[in-house]
Amino acid sequence: MQTATLSETAGEGAYKRIRHDILFGHLRPGERLRLEKLKNPYSASVSTLREILYRLCSEGLVLAEGQKGFEVAPVSGRNFREVAAMRELLEGHALMESFNRGGVDWEADVLAAHHKLVRLESEMLAGDRTRTEIWKRYDWEFHHALVSACGSAALMEAHQRIYDLYLRYQIIAVIFRGEPAAEEHRELLRLALARDHAGAISVLRRHIDSCVEHTIRNGLLPE
Repeated sequence: MQTATLSETAGEGAYKRIRHDILFGHLRPGERLRLEKLKNPYSASVSTLREILYRLCSEGLVLAEGQKGFEVAPVSGRNFREVAAMRELLEGHALMESFNRGGVDWEADVLAAHHKLVRLESEMLAGDRTRTEIWKRYDWEFHHALVSACGSAALMEAHQRIYDLYLRYQIIAVIFRGEPAAEEHRELLRLALARDHAGAISVLRRHIDSCVEHTIRNGLLPE
């Protein structure tokens, strides 16, 4: 029993590290994932790695190539638009439910998450681009806090998965849009505290669509 538990823990650790490396571009889109080459870096057996990669296939981060093995899922402008549209749909609905249900504790969580995000965005606006992963974590925490009172575990899980696919595109192609993105976060905070879900959904749509259009317009992704 103890051996099984240790094996499961090691497998979960390898899963999280591989997933992180795909999301943050350390394993590049289209890169072949050879099990023998992954064994040592991720301290996992071939059989465990195969299970992990099939799990990541179900999340849209890896493609199985039949007898050829696995590769990191490619990126494209078309797919980014599809991911963005799904994020708008899920997050917009979750915002409405969260604004209706959220209380004082929810407001405190939103304010705290925004405070962390705005501090780091200020540093990035001043020219410091060395902490991209921390910035994206704070970005996630703010958007997660906004929808955290929606009352649905299934909705929260679906939102996290689509947000991660969207995050991958931001890291690979966009990074940081600057003051417009920071201002949109300030607007979302103000509208959340005012419980104006219609206004917040409008800002969220602009926030997401502007990121997609910036990426497509500047040719940072293949169509």
